[in-house]
Formats: sequence, structure tokens, C-alpha cells
Amino acid sequence: QVQLLESGGGLVQAGDSLTLSCKLSGGTCSSYSMAWFRQARGKERRAVARINQNDFSTYDPESLKDRFTISRDGAQYTLYLQMNNLKPEDTGVYYCFASDEEAAYLGRRRDYWGQGTQVTVSS
Repeated sequence: QVQLLESGGGLVQAGDSLTLSCKLSGGTCSSYSMAWFRQARGKERRAVARINQNDFSTYDPESLKDRFTISRDGAQYTLYLQMNNLKPEDTGVYYCFASDEEAAYLGRRRDYWGQGTQVTVSS
């Protein structure tokens, strides 16, 4: 039922900015922690920014907080990743992720993934 639809990726130059968006639909009666993952070519998919149901955010590595900001709207149904001063190493496919916290409370895993959006940063 839950779907995550991403947008906002593209080809940019080093130093440019992008804002990714992820619309969550079909699960508005629950509470979700959410995250942005990045998968570079030939590498593992890794979380770069997370935000929990109380809007507490973390970044990996922590230094990313100087350039990236994860946020969501007041209804928690749209997730954003504002990326500033982009670098070539930021290149990869960015995936939106959501985890149903109400299901987790009941011992069930309800994780959802978006389709991914490509971000390419040229030097």
C-alpha cells in the first residue's frame, strides 16, 4: 500500500545545489522514520541522512550536516534532502526509505523503498 515517489535528481556541476523530494502515499495513518540512501556504482547502498518520527535527524558521515539537510513537511508525508556545495563523490543513485514505526512496535518489519533518482556531479 505504501509507495515512495522520488524526484529532483539530475546532472550538476561541483558546487551546485539540488533538492530531492520523496512523496509517501498510502500510509498516512501510521508514523514513519525515513532516510535517504545513496548507492554509488560498484559500492554498497548506504544511508546518508535519517530522520525519525520525532524529526530528529542524523547524518553519516556526521560532517555531511554542513552541506546536506534532511527534512519533511508538517504532515510527514513528503521527505526532502537539500544538498549544497555538491561534490563529485556525492554522485550516485539516491533512494528514499521509510520504516513503519507502529508496525515495529508490534514486532513487524514494514520497510519501503523508492525507485531511486540519479544524482551526477561533474568536476
